[in-house]
Amino acid sequence: MQIARPLPWEKSYPPGVRWDAHIEVGTLPALLLRAVARWDEKPAFEYRDRRISYREFGRRVEGVAAGLLRLGIAKGERVALYLPNCPVQPVSLFAVTRIGGIVVNLSPLDAERELAHKLKDAGARTLITTNIGPMAGVALKLKAVGYVDRVIIADDAAWGPSPVTAPMPVPQEGLLSFDEVAGAPPPAAWPEVVPDDIALLQYTGGTTGQPKGAILSHANLTAAVEIGKAWSAPQSSVEPGEGRVICVLPLFHMYAITACLTRNIDLGNEIMLRLRFDIEQTLRDITEKRATNFPGVPTMWIALANYPGVEKLDFSSLKSASSGGAAVPVEIENRIKAITGLQLGGGWGMTETSPAGANIPSHRPDLRGSIGLPLPGILMDVVALDDPRRVLEPGEIGEIRIKGPNVTRGYWNRPEETAAAFADGYLLTGDIGYMDAEGFFFLTDRKKDMIISGGFNVYPRMIEEAIYEHPAVEEVIVIGIPDAYRGQAAKAFIKLKAGAARFTLEVLRDFLADKIGRHEMPAALEFRENLPKTAVGKLSKKELVAEEAARRSAASEPAST
Repeated sequence: MQIARPLPWEKSYPPGVRWDAHIEVGTLPALLLRAVARWDEKPAFEYRDRRISYREFGRRVEGVAAGLLRLGIAKGERVALYLPNCPVQPVSLFAVTRIGGIVVNLSPLDAERELAHKLKDAGARTLITTNIGPMAGVALKLKAVGYVDRVIIADDAAWGPSPVTAPMPVPQEGLLSFDEVAGAPPPAAWPEVVPDDIALLQYTGGTTGQPKGAILSHANLTAAVEIGKAWSAPQSSVEPGEGRVICVLPLFHMYAITACLTRNIDLGNEIMLRLRFDIEQTLRDITEKRATNFPGVPTMWIALANYPGVEKLDFSSLKSASSGGAAVPVEIENRIKAITGLQLGGGWGMTETSPAGANIPSHRPDLRGSIGLPLPGILMDVVALDDPRRVLEPGEIGEIRIKGPNVTRGYWNRPEETAAAFADGYLLTGDIGYMDAEGFFFLTDRKKDMIISGGFNVYPRMIEEAIYEHPAVEEVIVIGIPDAYRGQAAKAFIKLKAGAARFTLEVLRDFLADKIGRHEMPAALEFRENLPKTAVGKLSKKELVAEEAARRSAASEPAST
């Protein structure tokens, strides 16, 4: 396909960044082999104050990969990883892909029904887990009811004492020790792995039904690394091999796989692996362990911005700070800049895009509120909501599409959904927004979240941004609820900052009077001690939508006699 150049966003690129940069695709095994050869004894990971060099990491990966081959796991076979952020997770991911296997990431926060669905859908008969908390027990339950044939369990005590480590299960048929598997000698020849081979089945959030597995190839994942490098290298002040990256983002999630793992392995940086986000641990990692980069999600930055005394801490080691997964309120961005001196980086991506998409250039802090410019090698446009093949002009609101070497080929065992997700070779994102004359993209909302109120399109994202300006608000979610007059109206769920007093709906509407239109005003308000979140810490609407539906259903039922 002939591409008309220059593209609208090229004129807005930072100095040194080129859209036509060479994006070389490869495989995860080749990426790791290069990193081990180049970085050798430099630390790859730090976990519970113990460092693992690139050489040791590579040796562990090869041992586990050889063990999986000895168990008879063939190229193309799916292997599920049911793991939190511990060294076993990256070792297993690279080991499975070393033999041409396909990784199926499971969330430790998934309910058993969700785990069972993903295992059955993917056809994964081998599961790797650990004895952290209840995970080993859940894995054995899944095996007992026939969802997997083989469970491999790693002993977390190998990394030092921890209150989260449970006893290892009693040996039984189909239960293997991770260390025993890792003790196999290397094969005479490793299976051939090529860029088009599938590396990962990454299940999407499933906000509209059962989760589905996005197919991500070695080419997709390595393209995302190269795209990130082409964008970041000209803007970075940290040389390869000198970075220390806080990894609290869960490695079962696509954002963390690229932002924390593959990109930093390629760059030779040290990954500070943490089981979960803890605000005090994160601040120690920055102020004492001198982290250079912290990729987070909005809820993490909200917690940091509101931490007592945070403005007195030393953030001088931090060279970059970024947020993904959802939009960060402008008020929080301002607070983070005042505390750290850094403009919080941001952008946009999806599981289906590995998750590269768009990013805000460091020299344009005035573009807060935008998701940024399409990254090198990526094409994006906006199409009509009623015709995904009709491209709109700058400023017109429609659905955003994306195309690039990082974009999935489709969904596992779902040909109809795959066909519906693409138009003219572009992935339809489900995100509503527009592109301005400079090539910057802006989101107004998710297609499925849009509220139709009195015939007007109302975008919850815009209402949330306005409510975040209220000094008492820490977090907010806006959803649509039925309205007898308008068809739908907005309802706001608010978590207040510590010590803040509640206020009435009328007070909120007065506060919003000069910020949003009358048709956008919330018709209902509810305060919550906590708002629901996804496994990666993003605020989640689906639980509130379900609660409202259940409440309406109960109210409409006749009283029992």
